[in-house]
Amino acid sequence: MSSKGIHIEGLRKRYGSGDTAVDALKKVDMLVAPGEVVGLIGPSGSGKSSLLKCLGAVIEPTAGRMTIGDEVIYSNAWKVRDLRALRRDKIGFIFQAPYLIPFLDVTDNVALLPMLAGKPNADSRKQAVKLLQSLDVDHRAKAMPSQLSGGEQQRVAIARGLVNRPPVILADEPTAPLDSERALAVIRILNDMARKFETAIIVVTHDEKIIPTFKRIYHIRDGVTYEEAGEGRGFE
Repeated sequence: MSSKGIHIEGLRKRYGSGDTAVDALKKVDMLVAPGEVVGLIGPSGSGKSSLLKCLGAVIEPTAGRMTIGDEVIYSNAWKVRDLRALRRDKIGFIFQAPYLIPFLDVTDNVALLPMLAGKPNADSRKQAVKLLQSLDVDHRAKAMPSQLSGGEQQRVAIARGLVNRPPVILADEPTAPLDSERALAVIRILNDMARKFETAIIVVTHDEKIIPTFKRIYHIRDGVTYEEAGEGRGFE
């Protein structure tokens, strides 16, 4: 497997100290290659949320190592000065709810991140429309979020997550509110986009409808990860 993508080694997260300390993550090891979509599954309280926050550079781990591509971003301390730029440029986020900005149209919702990164507005919008085309939702480019169906909103959210071409995308329960047909459509899109843009995608899910689509699955229990082969059906 390629050393690119995201590589996590011995990641730990402890909250508090002394007698009240809680080890949310004890030993997390993961490797996700460019173009690959893996599932992350675990019961409530297993450490999924803490892991996502560490991977997304929202909270600081206690120990371990995280590498994105060839860059070590954390090794027992942050190795990146600007965590906001890291999140903007290297990590895409897709959530259970689309969280689209209600007063911006679809194109500007997607174009906002490259605009904030300093890319000219016209170029950002052109890039957004191109991505919307690849997701078959460009016909809604001028619509407001309230005018979209749930499936369309999630496609726009995927476009927003991909717009800066991040090497890593973290998808947190992206299919939870969707029926079977739309849920499988979203996972198919994520697989297509992973291959097209060489993106490593981690999908946190409890959704039994999509679990059979993963070729590899990481389980997390009591802050420790275990890898298993998935069924990987239907997305060749």
